[in-house]
Amino acid sequence: MLPALGHIRNWIFDLDNTLYPVRANLFAMIDARIGEYVRTLLNCDPAEAHRIQKGYFHAHGTTLSGLIAEHGVDPHHYLADVHDVDMSVLERDEALIAALARLPGRKLVFTNGDAPYAGRVLDRLGLSESFEAIHDIHATEYRPKPDPSAYRGLCEAYDLNPAESLFVEDMARNLKPAKAIGMTTVWIDNGSEQTADEDRSFIDYTVTDLGHWLHQILED
Repeated sequence: MLPALGHIRNWIFDLDNTLYPVRANLFAMIDARIGEYVRTLLNCDPAEAHRIQKGYFHAHGTTLSGLIAEHGVDPHHYLADVHDVDMSVLERDEALIAALARLPGRKLVFTNGDAPYAGRVLDRLGLSESFEAIHDIHATEYRPKPDPSAYRGLCEAYDLNPAESLFVEDMARNLKPAKAIGMTTVWIDNGSEQTADEDRSFIDYTVTDLGHWLHQILED
């Protein structure tokens, strides 16, 4: 193990565009279904639905959280609908499977999606047996990343010491609260997050290929 990471006992991973490459375009399909859900719910045109969707995402962390707060949407109905996408775009990544198997300590998924969807993704990727648990949007009581309470809840639920934990995400803004409580942070810079330049001091490692990076740190 890379000496600088020798203290890590808990390996925490985001799901979408982190455990699979952004080129799979799976989340783009989900994003389109979210837009259609908003359009149908509010009986508005696609442009207005897109504006509302992204407004809720930026203000509340997820579109779902905004829809719950503003319209009382049933989260189970919403999640079943927007996650009804074709998983055939996902492929096994043998390098990532092998690297995760070699990591010492506990491994968890921390996602703003729900566990049924995450389970389907992991199964398609060949990672069903790679993780101890999935901490999902229901577990955060619909206060998603980057809400600090989501990170505290994760640590409390699994008795994690943040100082011994590493968190991997493709959304840089979701790493800031992790760093604030003492986690080591890894940003997957794969183009999935389109943001203006901002402070990145809360990012410890920036990588483009998760499996390759994990093998690198295990070989050092």
